[in-house]
Amino acid sequence: MPTIYDPNSLPVDDNINHYAFSIDLNGEWFTSKGAMIAYYGNIDFSGVAAFASRAAWVAARFSSPLYTQDWVVAAGQGKLVIGDRGNDINSYDLEDGNLTIKAVNLLAFQPSLELKQSIVPGFVTLIGTGKFLASSNGPVIFVEPPFRADPDALLGWADCPSPSQHYDYNWMAQSFMAGIQGMFGRESGEERQYDFTGAGTILMQSSEMLRVDSALMRIVESQTNLLDANSAGALGHKLIARAQQSNM
Repeated sequence: MPTIYDPNSLPVDDNINHYAFSIDLNGEWFTSKGAMIAYYGNIDFSGVAAFASRAAWVAARFSSPLYTQDWVVAAGQGKLVIGDRGNDINSYDLEDGNLTIKAVNLLAFQPSLELKQSIVPGFVTLIGTGKFLASSNGPVIFVEPPFRADPDALLGWADCPSPSQHYDYNWMAQSFMAGIQGMFGRESGEERQYDFTGAGTILMQSSEMLRVDSALMRIVESQTNLLDANSAGALGHKLIARAQQSNM
């Protein structure tokens, strides 16, 4: 017989199973849009950008303009169940820590933590002490530097410097066209990796399955402001050519 839960039998800040987590809410949590799958109690959900009554409170904890519209504040008392399309969910506790994680895999975090935008595109950084939830495609593997990671399988890193990018020499030397394809993301972990050095911990997913980052377009658009008219036009032609090639 399957287990039937109610507000009293749901876990307290713990996993219900590999794919769902129960938050014992008494105050506020930041949650990714779409992460809530069910709740008991009196809980309100307000977009981070629309949480005007406590704008200063939000600004002190959420410093990532590109991801503002992708997050909500869950406020109130009750049981909040978090899920992510059948992906594994794990909770982590930071103690005066510094952890950078792929933005699309971060599901929720306590407001005692501060979220900042990483200098590495597609990642955000959590600083401070508190609990956060992250999803992964398969179990998480923890490794120590020096280490090179497939960018698609990389989940995050803690207490170590940001990675540099390493390109395989043989792949780079194959042809000019291979280089052009790489510029537009047509590559694999065998061709390009993130290179970690120093001390710390790296978090890896057990799969290279990509998830769409809704902020990716905003990241690209923010960088095109640095281009002059001719460069922007050339980039536009390349993107159109790539879109046409993908549709063939």
